[in-house]
Amino acid sequence: MTEPVDPALLQRWNSTLRAARAGREGPDPSPYGRNLLERWAEPQRRYHTVDHLRAVLDRIDELADQGGEGGELELIRLAAWFHDAVYRPDRSENEERSAMLAEKALPEAGLTPHEVAEVARLVRLTVTHDPAAGDLNGETLCDADLAILATDEDTYGGYTRAVREEYAFVPDDAFREGRAAVLRQLLSLPRLFRTPYGAAAWEERARRNLARELTDLGA
Repeated sequence: MTEPVDPALLQRWNSTLRAARAGREGPDPSPYGRNLLERWAEPQRRYHTVDHLRAVLDRIDELADQGGEGGELELIRLAAWFHDAVYRPDRSENEERSAMLAEKALPEAGLTPHEVAEVARLVRLTVTHDPAAGDLNGETLCDADLAILATDEDTYGGYTRAVREEYAFVPDDAFREGRAAVLRQLLSLPRLFRTPYGAAAWEERARRNLARELTDLGA
């Protein structure tokens, strides 16, 4: 049984879609938003939940408030709504399937081909979190998605426990090995965060959290 739809979050979706349409006619946004929120509330999720969606949207707003107005913010917000809309922990094609969902739903919802293509591109970018230099939309979405890495120690601990619960079907040794590889790959990046604000506000704490988790894994 899914959770009740959060009316405030549904209103955020409605406002975002209407703003993205820029005055163009289109269908009622609410059924699309309800479908997405039902997806985000599926029972197999522990970290990739409505709370994660809300957090990413909040971080996009934070980045916009700190000088991120150069990108197409409504398209970035739509990409946040779709970026984990399809999620099965035991599958590797979640981002691709989420992008395909956007490509199906957004033309019906009133977006132009360019807008649909950009949202889908951004969703696919969350596979690597490696936007090209100057990709303002990609930098904003990827920084917002990774901002969980820069939270306080208790919040970060809750994040790591939730990730482990999503992968409960993986044996402990295999999970530690795989998770350690992910952490080492992240720590090897020259920068985790690409926006000026993200780099200044989040980089140092995120690296401390990642290094501590790697040590705790004993890997």
